[in-house]
Amino acid sequence: MKTILICPALRPSVPQLSESFPLAAYPMLGECLVNFWLEHVAALGAQEIIVIAADRPERVRLAVGDGRRWGVRVEFVALETEPTVEEAAAMYAHDPVEAGAWLPAPHRVIVMNHLPGCDDRPLFDSYASWFVALQMWMPRALTPARVRMLELRPGVWAGSGASISASAQLHPPCWIGDHVTIEADSVIGPGAILEEHAVIGAGARITESVIGPNTFVGRLTAVAQSLAAGNLLVNWQSGSALRVPDSFLLCSLIDMPSLVPETALGRVAVKLTRTAFKPLRFVLGFFFRPNRGGPKLSG
Repeated sequence: MKTILICPALRPSVPQLSESFPLAAYPMLGECLVNFWLEHVAALGAQEIIVIAADRPERVRLAVGDGRRWGVRVEFVALETEPTVEEAAAMYAHDPVEAGAWLPAPHRVIVMNHLPGCDDRPLFDSYASWFVALQMWMPRALTPARVRMLELRPGVWAGSGASISASAQLHPPCWIGDHVTIEADSVIGPGAILEEHAVIGAGARITESVIGPNTFVGRLTAVAQSLAAGNLLVNWQSGSALRVPDSFLLCSLIDMPSLVPETALGRVAVKLTRTAFKPLRFVLGFFFRPNRGGPKLSG
């Protein structure tokens, strides 16, 4: 059986989501949108899948690989613009002789604007719709293929390579990706998603927020109702965004490798919590507010 997956190109309602990744390859609960769909259509019986991408198709190809993971054959098609369902069907599924070789509607041609089985929860209408869709998907993201993710207790998922302090508080629902580091006295959740290789400093608090991969959140810092990716902070309720200038509050660990704590993988042990700095006494617009002696970040 065959099917066509159309990758979403740029969406004007969520411009920051596509800054570093094409939307089809944007990190979501340790995976990406196109891979969730590949697993879904493979379970429906698809064996040949055409993936059409207009935005950075090479990044999508890198995220998917050759399809062997799902036991399927993937053909990539790079176009200049995102086609409609009708245009894609006319290009690749127009032969009536082969009609029976395709998955039946609505899985014959799929625009990946939502997660599988969540047609009523569009991802890219707004940052709020994106966040709500991820929250609803969280219990379904632990698929049989996710062998490195465990449900520690109801509503709390964590990667087997995560390092979580015994004094950290985990409030469901929350998702802690593989190789995430959570330092002492941090509060994670409810509604928190920490993508892979994120580092949460001592005493930090993450609620109703998504922390992107390789993102550092500083000690005593609170992130609420926001997407934090590197030093970018977006409030998913209002859509307001800013670049946080201070790396001890929020930054990319790729840009600041000295902030990566020591792990079993042998990374250099340089903890931000060992760096002395005076209590913060400033307010940066409405993005920063006091939180137990530290700043509160809210996009």
